[in-house]
Amino acid sequence: MDVLTTFVETGVFAFMITFVRVGTALFLMPGIGDTYTPSRVRLYMALGLTLIISPIVKGHLPVEIPATFVMLSMLMTEFFIGAFIGMFSRILMMALDTAGMMISMQAGLANAQLFNPAFATQGSIFGAFLIMSGMMLLFATDMHHMFLWGIVNSYDTFPLGELPDKGGIAHIISNAVSASFSTGIRMAAPFIVITTVLYIGMGVLARLMPQIQVFMLAIPAQIMIAFLVMALTISAGLMFWLSFYEEGMHFFFSGK
Repeated sequence: MDVLTTFVETGVFAFMITFVRVGTALFLMPGIGDTYTPSRVRLYMALGLTLIISPIVKGHLPVEIPATFVMLSMLMTEFFIGAFIGMFSRILMMALDTAGMMISMQAGLANAQLFNPAFATQGSIFGAFLIMSGMMLLFATDMHHMFLWGIVNSYDTFPLGELPDKGGIAHIISNAVSASFSTGIRMAAPFIVITTVLYIGMGVLARLMPQIQVFMLAIPAQIMIAFLVMALTISAGLMFWLSFYEEGMHFFFSGK
């Protein structure tokens, strides 16, 4: 009986309380937490990671099983922290969607909508392309390891059973959204500049030769130039976003 009690206290309870934070964060993680990943696959990965992480974070867990009310409160707090970690990493992905929307507007393809599997909504063509490319880069460069390391390190940043400060969380989220939007605008800056020059040229042409249908000439040229600029700047733009994602994750999980 004592052996069973010890197993429940040190094994089952540790696994359960760790699974709440790890599973919630993993279900919101970019790539694994997207809608195109089957729920059963996400569940198996969450269970496997919890089995690995629970012995590592055992020192942060309570020695004895707390009372029912305290344990329920602890589970809710862990769920909130896991959702916060996963949501933060997903906010950093929004930079690609912002850049894609701005590029589509400058290319004249804003009305051409495509299903974006990362956000399970309709989005721009360039946005879906950039998000899928960024997702591939995250796993190709092992950047997802930072996310897993961050979950383990989060037990130092957010101790078990302690609800994070709401003001601090709101500040972190607002800064992340602001930085993500700024990064998306920077990635789309070449398209904005070139399209503005194109519009100025077409306006001057319309004034010099009113009989020419400038609109019929501008749209094909605008789309062609947008694809040409995309081919020239896609690698630099994605590398810029990748460095932004790495800095954001490191800043968040290091607590500096």
